[in-house]
Amino acid sequence: MKQRKIGVIGGGASGMVAAITAAEAGAEVTLLESGERVGKKILSTGNGKCNLGNKTLSKADYNGASEEWIGQLLAQFGTAETEAFFQKQGLWLKEKNGYLYPLAEQAAVVVDVLRQGLEKNRVNVITQCKITEIKAIRGRGGNAGTVPCFEVLTEQGRRFSFDRIILACGSKAAPKTGSDGSGYVLAQKLGHRVVPVVPALVQLRCRETFFREIAGVRAEVLLTVRPETPKDIKSGRNGGTGNGQTIREYGELQLTDYGISGIPVFQLSRKVNYILQNTKHTEDASVEISIDFLPELAKEDADVLWERRLTEALSKEKNLSMPTVEAFFTGILNKKLMYLFIKLAGLKRETRLNEADRERLKLVFAMCKDFRVHVTGSNSFDQAQVCAGGVDTAQIDTTMESKLVPGLYFAGELLDVDGRCGGYNLHWAWCSGYLAGKNAAMSF
Repeated sequence: MKQRKIGVIGGGASGMVAAITAAEAGAEVTLLESGERVGKKILSTGNGKCNLGNKTLSKADYNGASEEWIGQLLAQFGTAETEAFFQKQGLWLKEKNGYLYPLAEQAAVVVDVLRQGLEKNRVNVITQCKITEIKAIRGRGGNAGTVPCFEVLTEQGRRFSFDRIILACGSKAAPKTGSDGSGYVLAQKLGHRVVPVVPALVQLRCRETFFREIAGVRAEVLLTVRPETPKDIKSGRNGGTGNGQTIREYGELQLTDYGISGIPVFQLSRKVNYILQNTKHTEDASVEISIDFLPELAKEDADVLWERRLTEALSKEKNLSMPTVEAFFTGILNKKLMYLFIKLAGLKRETRLNEADRERLKLVFAMCKDFRVHVTGSNSFDQAQVCAGGVDTAQIDTTMESKLVPGLYFAGELLDVDGRCGGYNLHWAWCSGYLAGKNAAMSF
């Protein structure tokens, strides 16, 4: 019986796992990578520490594909399977608050064990090999016939023949690592639909000009998005949030000179970018985000506390020195924030409290609980950790095989699947890569 020949296109996280898994199942595997080396993108994950999984994995942590489809895949390859796979490769893991890391806390170690896995299983790795076309050929006697099912053409003029193909080309996020979006073109040429792609897990840019005054400030906040969308925008596969749907995220906000960043911003970014994409025909389109800098304090309680603080300060004996507006607001939030709120309320910091307009003072308090900014876009794919959108998973079976082209499998970011921060996206790479490699090898 002739040995099964499988071609894996893309040497990132999902591609390497797919290649190792297929080779372990007895296939002859060739991995084609456009860059100079495999695994380059993994090196930048988790700030170089590689958060490669999560103990609290669930289908609700993913976007794009249906929860039912994602759930079926996670049931086949969950956290336990991730741990078992890497233990088999010789990688020691540890847990931090539910997040999985290599014991060495070095992303380079993860790349090393995967490269060793490729070598140990005799995967033929060919780098600097950019694919320009994949031709699906019907073999005699069906897909397992003597004629290879696929012919792969490269930019350098090389040709390869394979019985099965696994497309794991990555997305458009972090193009310097080799993710140039070429996989979408290959998938489309093979008849697959590609859901519009936007940057995800990325910083957001705001319309307001005051951000340079508060750049560098960090604070635990609650972010609330109330999308300003036309009535015809509906929730669904295009990533829209639906009319009037409110989205909230809690965590550490980082203020930059152009807008907002930090984990809660990253979590919101895919949905915000889809709202903006759907409203790009609208002049001066934006998405309003409310920032609550005192999230542990209910608005009703805050109103009572602030009114009491103001009343007490204003009712001091006349012979006592009346504090300035600046002094009165000291100790609530970061000075940069309070100075900005005082300015936006139309007050002067040096004004004595009893000479300041009471309604303007209340406005400063109000901004601490509900500070509105307007997002007009995000940073580019260069800064995005992942992409939202990609190959439509409605056309992909839970074996990771195409429903349109028998023998064609998909894995990783190329698909319309993106997860939250916290190791979910790398888990998706391992999960989809493993299932694609296993099922491609067992499909003969």
